[in-house]
Amino acid sequence: METYIIVLLCVAAFAAGFIDAVVGGGGLIQTPAGLILLPNLPVATVIGTLKIPAFSGTSFAAYQYLKKVTMNWRLLIIMVAVAIPSAFLGSNLLTYMSNDFMKPLLLFILSLLAIYTYAKKNFGQHIAKNLSNRTQIFNAIMISFIVGFYDGFIGPGAGSFFVVAFIALMGFDFLHASANAKMVNLATNFGSICLFMIKGKIIWAIALPMAASNAAGGWLGAKVAITKGNGFIRIFFLVVVVATLIRFAYDVFFI
Repeated sequence: METYIIVLLCVAAFAAGFIDAVVGGGGLIQTPAGLILLPNLPVATVIGTLKIPAFSGTSFAAYQYLKKVTMNWRLLIIMVAVAIPSAFLGSNLLTYMSNDFMKPLLLFILSLLAIYTYAKKNFGQHIAKNLSNRTQIFNAIMISFIVGFYDGFIGPGAGSFFVVAFIALMGFDFLHASANAKMVNLATNFGSICLFMIKGKIIWAIALPMAASNAAGGWLGAKVAITKGNGFIRIFFLVVVVATLIRFAYDVFFI
């Protein structure tokens, strides 16, 4: 593996961690970058390798939330127990998919997520609502299974999907939705990593330096978010995402 490729991947991981800490959606940068810079590897190997820095960045964010948010541990344990095997199954399916199918699919999904990220300017201004325990548990299981499977299979945007679902279907306010999303997203990353390790799909020489870069970007992003605010970062994020998707589209359609 050429050294410059690892350096570029680490830069992408740093940017992903930085963006994820501020506005979310770091996977929109990290995933296309991995597919562009590692074009000769199976998609499953690229995604598997990227799960390590994703786990690193999510761990950092989850720790920050745990210090500030009171969690419903009983409900969270149920969601984690469902999310891990569902992500494992999604990742297992990915290992059977060809690059010719997955790359156009990923381009389509990533483009939709970029549009969604642009559109959700004031997302999160929701009022918490009370639901019965039975309804919450049922919704928690469904969300964890469906989004968990998606995260294992494709990945980018899963954290945002969890937040949306927790607000709309679980009655959480934005803060608790975000905190639970990070914890369950951590579980889905763990489930995927277990599968990819068993299948030998993780390139550790790439994954570990990217993990360190992602964590560093997350730490700096959290600091900058306090001083600069989301507006500046959102513009920067969308510029990077659009440029990356254009480059990814070129690879899919013209190479």
